[in-house]
Amino acid sequence: MIERERLGALADRVAEAAADLARRDAVPRMWAGDHTLWSDDPTEIADRLGWLPVIEESRANYAEADGVAVAAKGDGLAAAVVLGMGGSSLFPEVLARTFGKGLAGLDLHVLDTTDPAAIQRVEDQLGLERTLFVVASKSGTTLETRSHLAHFWERTGGDGRRFVAITDPGTELAALATDRRFRAVFENRPDIGGRYSALSWFGVVPGALLGYDGPRLLERASEAAVALGPSVAAGTHAGLRLAAVLGASALAGRDKLTLVLPGEIASFGLWLEQLVAESTGKQGTGIVPVAGEPLGSPEVYGDDRLFVAVGSAPGLDELAAAGHPVVELAYEGPDDLGPLVLLWEQAVALSGAVLGINPFDQPDVASAKEATGRVLAEGLPDLRITPVTELLDQVGPGDYLALQAFVDPGDTALLGGLEAARVRWRDRLRVATTVGVGPRFLHSTGQLHKGGPPMGVFLQVLGEDGVDVPIPGAPYGFSTLKAAQAAGDLLSLRDRGLRAGRVRIDELLEAR
Repeated sequence: MIERERLGALADRVAEAAADLARRDAVPRMWAGDHTLWSDDPTEIADRLGWLPVIEESRANYAEADGVAVAAKGDGLAAAVVLGMGGSSLFPEVLARTFGKGLAGLDLHVLDTTDPAAIQRVEDQLGLERTLFVVASKSGTTLETRSHLAHFWERTGGDGRRFVAITDPGTELAALATDRRFRAVFENRPDIGGRYSALSWFGVVPGALLGYDGPRLLERASEAAVALGPSVAAGTHAGLRLAAVLGASALAGRDKLTLVLPGEIASFGLWLEQLVAESTGKQGTGIVPVAGEPLGSPEVYGDDRLFVAVGSAPGLDELAAAGHPVVELAYEGPDDLGPLVLLWEQAVALSGAVLGINPFDQPDVASAKEATGRVLAEGLPDLRITPVTELLDQVGPGDYLALQAFVDPGDTALLGGLEAARVRWRDRLRVATTVGVGPRFLHSTGQLHKGGPPMGVFLQVLGEDGVDVPIPGAPYGFSTLKAAQAAGDLLSLRDRGLRAGRVRIDELLEAR
């Protein structure tokens, strides 16, 4: 699965990390569910390793998801919308963007925003009478998803046949879905964290609705599970090797994991961002995933980069020749997504053993949620606008620049402008850059921003809303919720003493 490595000065450190994982029997202990590989405390480890056996369970039970998809299509439904955040939405987004609708599938969309224009667009463009809503939440209490459900339940007249739930057993959502007679309720294994749930019901059900060849995806993942299994020699285990590369690179200061992906699976970077950032960004350490940043010439990069490519790409040879570590993973086509998911899940989990952290908890995610709650209770704060140059002047070597956009995710012109701005600043400041759309990134890179190393400089923009969409049962609408989430996140960053400010969109786009 690792096609080629050019590690340069990191080679010895990676070899030491790989040898240490081998001495600790890391792979067999991971497969056995041995929490002591990461911590003496089993909390959020012992009950978070169900993603290893779930592949075979998903294969055995796939017909259940396929049956719901076939019946929905037969009932005249033409579209499906996943209402979810983070681990409940990102892999469905990858499937939808990569494969599109199958011949017998529904037109799959993912709604992981509180922007009112995006929510209204679901109704305007898809037609509520022909749409199935997939309410996906591990906890069953996710604020955004609960708000989406309340809105569309009212708009559809409370027709339970138009809804499907994916959640853990015993959640409020599971009970509500049963009470309201949803078309189906899929109860996921409770021992899987959201970001490791791609090959569970959270990924399988949307994939079946899409009409993608789910059995093939799972078959390929099952084949990978053998190649990445507990009896494979440590010296040839690709998951262990990639974990050693990730962990040793971060400890050596090469902690900006720059992902180079084929265009046809570019959206896989969204899923990888969450997996890497939320798993490793805590206790002041972490690996910063950089997705979507186009490759530049060697001189625009500092000495904090690690490049991992899926397949080969122009420019990698020049980077390696200049001394940057480069790893290329084998890739034949989009059907490799199943094996890639398992490879990265194992590598990131095992990298936690290298870094000395628990890769399955997310201790800092709650802070932004709590801050949002306070803002909703007390009213929106009056946040001063920070000049863009004031923040850019604080960027130094080894930092990363994070653009955080609480805007309509369908505003392609604006997002294109943000992507262009990140490249300009990457080239000028020679630092890693990221672009996150809020509130999606709060359930992804938000953990790293607050719990990882304090090397981020955060520029937040808040889009103006021409219309609002009410949330039934709440004293506020989606526009207020979005603004409260943006304010809550900014306040949470500042409470940690991080360099963060809200900037004007036009100034950000024009800054050089």
